[in-house]
Amino acid sequence: MKKLVFDYEMKLSFSSPVTDHRFQLRCIPATGPRQQVIDVAVKIEPDVELETTIDSFDSVVMTGFIPEPHTMFNYSVTGIAFVDNAHIKSEIYKPLYRFNSALTVPGPAIEALIGICHERIVSLPADCTPIDQAREVMDEVFKTFVYTPASTTIRTTAEEAFAQRKGVCQDYAHVMLSVCRHVGLTARYIAGLLGGEGATHAWVEIYHDGRWVGLDPTHNRMVDDNYITIAHGRDYRDCMLDIGIFSGCDVKQDQWVNASVHEQGY
Repeated sequence: MKKLVFDYEMKLSFSSPVTDHRFQLRCIPATGPRQQVIDVAVKIEPDVELETTIDSFDSVVMTGFIPEPHTMFNYSVTGIAFVDNAHIKSEIYKPLYRFNSALTVPGPAIEALIGICHERIVSLPADCTPIDQAREVMDEVFKTFVYTPASTTIRTTAEEAFAQRKGVCQDYAHVMLSVCRHVGLTARYIAGLLGGEGATHAWVEIYHDGRWVGLDPTHNRMVDDNYITIAHGRDYRDCMLDIGIFSGCDVKQDQWVNASVHEQGY
């Protein structure tokens, strides 16, 4: 188990004032099967009244409305997470994670990758587990991808990213999800934080023996106690940390994000 202190900030600036700004945030790590979260504090500018609910994927969802003109929108989330991958709690099996989702439908490029991964899996020992199989997929995705910032967008599908053989953590996760679901594995998308300084991160969890076990295809390794889960779902679209609409005239947006996760002694 590790005690991790986290600080996640997002700053959005507008080129001219916007009004009637409605937003939805999924930016709070919540207590779950592999982590206990305490001392969470959320700050939002401009100051706004929030409505907090839990969605169908167990994510904490905050919604708000800012009618007045404003040129910036900032939020920060701080807290402490006790992460313990050695004692992940069980969860009820959900069949929806076996099937294609909007961003993971395979095309010719991924279908070829599915064939390669299937060959690797059938050569494993007969007593191999779903995690053993998923590690083969993860390794193949890692080997054939080049991490390339700004090469994709949040709307890029797994097929589009893999066809160009480059992307970011979201794309690695989507490609791995697509393959896993077509070789018989139950897999879901995770949005979260990783130890150190930088941006948010994405990885995959595989259902095995009543529990969800994490694998990180961007780094080709198993998820350990340095990872904090924020949200899970079928793909990125279920886990968008912030989304909104507003009124304005020819408005350009500039976004700045920083995630900080550091271990703290007991």
